Amino acid sequence: MHTVVKALATLVLAAVLVTPAGPASAAPQVDVANASGDAVVDPTYATTVTVRGRGFQSIKGGHGGIYVVFGTVKGGWRPSQGGVTGRDYFYVPDSESRHNQGYQRYIAFPGSDTAGSAAGTMSADGSWSTTLVVPGATFQAQDRNGGTTTIDCRKVSCGVITVGAHGVANARNESFSPVRVADLYADGAAPTTSPTRDPSEPSATDSSSAEPAGEPTEDPAADPEPGQPVALVPATLEVDRASARAGNVLAFAASGLAAGSQVSAVLDDGAAGAGPFLVGADGGVAGVLTIPEETEAGTHELRLFGVADPPSVSFAVTAAQPEAAPVAAATDSDEGPDRWAVGFAIASAVVLLLALLRLVRTRRGARRE
Repeated sequence: MHTVVKALATLVLAAVLVTPAGPASAAPQVDVANASGDAVVDPTYATTVTVRGRGFQSIKGGHGGIYVVFGTVKGGWRPSQGGVTGRDYFYVPDSESRHNQGYQRYIAFPGSDTAGSAAGTMSADGSWSTTLVVPGATFQAQDRNGGTTTIDCRKVSCGVITVGAHGVANARNESFSPVRVADLYADGAAPTTSPTRDPSEPSATDSSSAEPAGEPTEDPAADPEPGQPVALVPATLEVDRASARAGNVLAFAASGLAAGSQVSAVLDDGAAGAGPFLVGADGGVAGVLTIPEETEAGTHELRLFGVADPPSVSFAVTAAQPEAAPVAAATDSDEGPDRWAVGFAIASAVVLLLALLRLVRTRRGARRE
């Protein structure tokens, strides 16, 4: 019997030794390029960059995919290593919808159940491509306390960040690709509006480098009065309705505001507020605000103050999700199935041992006869 056991052990060891090791997972690669093909963004005007990725893990039919955002990271920022947004990495806020402001893109896995809201789909070999809007050198991001913090990409390294979407951390799909901040219009050929996107889309820029977004179309010779909107379009305000839940952080974006002005966001009649936020050279601004947990479900209003005829938007807020009850310590009844399985295995082993002993005794008795 000892001979049989040794033979089986030898076969198992041989199978392990001859099994080839799986290939090492290569880090994903991301290329970022502006209209001139360089990984450079303008400090004052919004810049649209083309982002291409390869070597990512593509999961056919998998839930989610990746988020592609612009921001900055600190050491140990990766979600797969415990990094969290607002503490270890910061990015330009935007809604998660397909038709958002362009600051954030969602790339879905092929066949994902949420592909309908994605800006693109990852190929089977892990490659993808999209465009991303960088609002300028500065932006405001959410911190861990529910407030906002200003990120200046002239003081810290910023770039394109990719992370697993819908809260699914995946180390193979996490990357940070730095970009450089430089004046793309030093020759004086600055655009009359944002050079890379629709003027109605928001941006956040620094007041020290902000330039007028252009002259009004009705009177090209007239200079806009200070504090007046540069573009002759009505001010608009929109929120990320999908995240409008009590206790959540709500992203918002506005356009058609006075360039260089400062605005504050107020929920209802002062239930919550955030700001001030600096309006970009193109009359746009984006930010975040925390909806109080005690907010009742129903229709609520967000309004921007600090400009003439402040824009507002009404939207539905859902109630906060109830906190999950703490998991009680396992009891004997909770562990019943596992203990039953262990007991069955032990009993089976005992029965097998007794059968072997009986067989040995029977064979010995037969030899004596």
